[in-house]
Formats: sequence, C-alpha cells, structure tokens
Amino acid sequence: MHSHSSKHDFVSKDKKSMVFFYETYIGRIILKILVRPFFTNLSEHVLNSKFSCLMIDSFVRKNHIDMSQFECRKFTSFNDFFTRRIKDGMRKIDLKEESAISPSDAKLSAYKIDKNSCFYIKNSWYSLSDLLKSNTLAEKYIGGDLLVYRLEATDYHRYCYIDNGYQKRNYYIKGEFHSVQPIALRNYPVFKHNSRSFTILHTENFGDVIQMEVGALFVGKINNFYEKASFKKGTEKGMFEFGGSTIIVIYPKDRVTVFDRIFKNTEKGIETVVKMGECIGVKKYR
Repeated sequence: MHSHSSKHDFVSKDKKSMVFFYETYIGRIILKILVRPFFTNLSEHVLNSKFSCLMIDSFVRKNHIDMSQFECRKFTSFNDFFTRRIKDGMRKIDLKEESAISPSDAKLSAYKIDKNSCFYIKNSWYSLSDLLKSNTLAEKYIGGDLLVYRLEATDYHRYCYIDNGYQKRNYYIKGEFHSVQPIALRNYPVFKHNSRSFTILHTENFGDVIQMEVGALFVGKINNFYEKASFKKGTEKGMFEFGGSTIIVIYPKDRVTVFDRIFKNTEKGIETVVKMGECIGVKKYR
C-alpha cells in the first residue's frame, strides 16, 4: 500500500495569502473580483504562454518534485508542464475485479450518505442535491458512499477511470472558482460555488458511480477527454490545469466496502494520502 496520513487542517505554504483573502474584509472584497470567470480566463491565458515556462524551475525546486518520474521532454508553457504525463509503470493500477481504486493522487476523505442526502466535507455541511443540481439523482445515492479526493498543486493532475464500463455524457455546472485549501473551506461553502463537471459511470462492478471534478481558484479548465464512450479501468479520464482541485466519487448503496481505516481517519480529521490506481476498498457482493 502507498497510503499514509496527513493532518486534515494542514495549511500550505500559501497560508498568509489565504488568511488575507478569506479572513480579512479587504481580502474578501478583492476575492469577489478575482473569482469571476474573466480572471480565471486571464490566468489560463498567461499559464498557456511560452513566457510562463520561466516559472517551471522554481516551482520544481520549491515543491521538491521528482521529475525523474515523468516523461522527459521540453515544455511549451507552465500548463504544459503542470499536465505532464507520468512514466509508464510509475503508477500501478490495481486491475483486480473486486478492487475499488483511487482515480488520482490525492488526500482522501470518506463519508456515508444519510437519508437526508447531507454529508460533512471540510468543516461544512453540503447537500448532495446541491452538488448535482438534481434532487432526483441525489435520492438514488442515499445510503451510498461519498469519497473526496483533494489534489494539491504538487500532485499529479491527471485522473483515471475507476472501473470498466461506459458513459453517455458529461454534465457541466457553471460556478465561481474558490480555493480548496482548508483555510478557505472554513470560511466559504466552496463546493456549492465552484464550477464542476460530473459523469455517471455505468460500471461493471460497482453500478452507476458518479465521478465529479471540481475546479478551484484560477483553475479555468476541467479537461475530460471523452463524451459518449466505453472505458477501461485505469485509462485516463481527464486532467486539471494549474491549481489545487478536487474529485468526488459517489458509489450507490451496497456496491463498495471502503476500507475502515479511511473512515476512521476522516472521523479523526485526518486525510489519507493515496496514489492513482491504489485500492481504497472492495466490491460488495450482493
């Protein structure tokens, strides 16, 4: 297993800026402007420019990124670097039929969905119907399991399919972009207001699983590669461009048994560190 634990309330090196934006009056006024799509699009344009390559070396040094794990090539922009592919074999996909896997490198929290379709994420209560913008769809997942995978800027930002199956379309929900760092989550109901995309995955082993990708501050794009398609477990589903982002995976009732230690960590306020393709639970046979 690749897992170990990190404190749920850990605040990154950017703590001072997050305190300013989310815990001061002037900062919140500025933030209201910054989270508008115009600034997200501007940021995206800059990060896709060739001049943004100047940011790469310092980012690698500051975050102690082991570049030997990734494909060796010349990058055309910072976003090109940020969405770099990892070398074959650096992420082992658990292909066993009964294994439920992580779609990405992330810090994982796990929750049961109660009869009121509400669950607790990062110090705030959220309704599943708010996330999905559908009461009817949310009701189908009462009693199921909801997994939150939080990616930091240093994580590998490509993600994969969690089983074999097929999908019919991607659903996009427009919103504002807010940081997914813990300090932001204490002051703003982030998931309700972020742009997000979700897909109903008709899987072979776990039923109709919902996978949702959530954009964060200055993340203008959630790149899902396929619309109507069949897919194989471990195949790339998409990628995030620059910024911390989040993936939410929702399993129907009685389809998966998530490892108990993950639930226990969540109850203690601890996130479980996982890698893409790592087993996080097993199929529940009915």
